[in-house]
Amino acid sequence: MSNVEFTLITGATKGIGRALVDRLHQRGERVIGVSRSHDDSFPDVLITADLSDPIARRDALARIVREYGVTRLVNNVGFNQMQALENITPAMYQKVMDTNLAAMVDATQAVCPLMRQRKQGRIVNIASRSLLGRKGGSVYAAAKAAMVGFTRSWALELARDGITVNCVAPGPVSTDMFERNNPPGSESRQLLTQSIPMGRMGKPEEVADLIDYVLSDGASFITGQTLFVCGGSSISQQHF
Repeated sequence: MSNVEFTLITGATKGIGRALVDRLHQRGERVIGVSRSHDDSFPDVLITADLSDPIARRDALARIVREYGVTRLVNNVGFNQMQALENITPAMYQKVMDTNLAAMVDATQAVCPLMRQRKQGRIVNIASRSLLGRKGGSVYAAAKAAMVGFTRSWALELARDGITVNCVAPGPVSTDMFERNNPPGSESRQLLTQSIPMGRMGKPEEVADLIDYVLSDGASFITGQTLFVCGGSSISQQHF
């Protein structure tokens, strides 16, 4: 295992994950990304794996902890498919849960032993404003709400080991997943925009800014918290 300290970021080649990768890399910090597809422009170590697949996920994580010293983890990979209650299928439900929750649990279990050994670590779980509830998005909302429960519980378990665990919950942000579920001109996109008090979509870089801070030494006394980056939509009286 390398003695160099790495930040492991899942879902690292697009959107919020890539914005964070670029920010850390520009400062000279080492990053390991995990993504389903290869990206020749990725600036550091990139592991290709489908994290919704239990076998591929565990193989990738075993390789990472064997070869690299991970002391910071960002559980960013996510998946959402908008479906009303009557249209939820077991296969879709399982994929949402595997991608958003099982991947987070396995990654955290994989890197925690080294963090505990070194008495330091940062874990940031990327939730969503949707955890407060979203029409047609109940499975995703449930997964992200469960993420908060994991975060708060792990924060209590790991605090004495010098490890902080927090959630960052973005609101509507212009990412590939958002565009897929809310194409231009759609009713859902219009309702989302109207629900944001600041009147605009967020940018991946704005979310990456907060994650970067929560990973830093300056955030050493913050743990078990859910921090919204949502333009005020988490407190808006309009619901989407």
